[in-house]
Amino acid sequence: MKQYFSSLRHRNFRLFWSGQLISLSGTWMQNIAQGWLVLQLTNSPFLMGIVSAVASLPILLFSLVGGVISDRLNKRKLIILTQTAQMLLAFIMGVLISTKYIALWQIIIIAGALGLTNAFDAPARQSFVIEMVGKDDLSNAIALNSMIFNTARIVGPMIAGFLMGSLGVAACFYLNGISFLAVIAGLLLMRGDFASKNLRQDSLKESTLAGAKYVWQKKEIRNLIILIAVSSLFGMSYMVLMPIFARDVLKIGPKGLGILVGAIGCGALLAAFSLMIFSHSRKSSRFVSLGGMVLGGSLLIFGFSHNVYLSLLALVGVGWGLITQTATINSLLQKDTPDELRGRVMGFYTLMFLGMVPVGSFLAGLLAEWLGVPTAVGLGGLVCLVASSIFSRGLPD
Repeated sequence: MKQYFSSLRHRNFRLFWSGQLISLSGTWMQNIAQGWLVLQLTNSPFLMGIVSAVASLPILLFSLVGGVISDRLNKRKLIILTQTAQMLLAFIMGVLISTKYIALWQIIIIAGALGLTNAFDAPARQSFVIEMVGKDDLSNAIALNSMIFNTARIVGPMIAGFLMGSLGVAACFYLNGISFLAVIAGLLLMRGDFASKNLRQDSLKESTLAGAKYVWQKKEIRNLIILIAVSSLFGMSYMVLMPIFARDVLKIGPKGLGILVGAIGCGALLAAFSLMIFSHSRKSSRFVSLGGMVLGGSLLIFGFSHNVYLSLLALVGVGWGLITQTATINSLLQKDTPDELRGRVMGFYTLMFLGMVPVGSFLAGLLAEWLGVPTAVGLGGLVCLVASSIFSRGLPD
């Protein structure tokens, strides 16, 4: 049993993981509350999409720069800075709502600022894990992080619903702001030398190009990045079409939509537990192919299913396949990358994993308009299957 939680034997990771456990629930609370707030102010699904796109755009534009910066600076200090900025933004939102000064333009500006901090936070946070646990326990640490992320995705919205009904929307933002204190305190209590391993003083452009050259020339790394891009563009884009499946295809309404999303979360949690159990396997790369196949096959089934129970089972498979593939790719990328380049490689990971989601959502909407919703999702699943069979060969363990 101890080997399933082996990464927690590292004091620094225990501090980080405990803080994340609290903070991620707050983040999901804020996500739900922000969407509800925009809907209250505008009654426009289109404007909800605009706010989401504004939050994602900085990740698309600046995550590669964020990777370069995380290679040059002390990652612990950089994460403290980004987490503090996100905490302040949450409190500002809470104050604006409480004082009734809140307006759509303010939400858009704050969403953009939050996206900008994430563009620097995500590569630093991803590449910081190996500095806390080392290569031997990296896969286990990533699995544990996936577990709390997906637990928070279920728990956070539930708490948000209760708070919005009893204390108002502002309470979600205040509580999220407070939750960041757990992460910041854990980072401040860490011991060790987290100084940058990159001693070169190249320009920002040269450093970015050096990272891009490494990703492109190393076949295994290139294939992993391509797989993440495909999963983001075609494997995650189904989410934007979920309300249509709930209303028009399965005819289960808004309550049913919540159950469908919950099924994805359950699958993701099962994946995190699976990866935690097999985190010390010598053939971890097999989970890249297996995850991609399950993701693609499950999307095909879900796309053409008209049975609620079959659709729920397929969505459990979607959640399992997506997390299994992406978490394993995260681990392999970090293990196979030199210390001085790890931040930049994780910048590419962030760009493809998070930055491509709005592009994939737009593409899914376009295909759904042309070909129909079931065909659009099924086609995405087929692309994931083909990509997994091609690019999962010869990967490092």
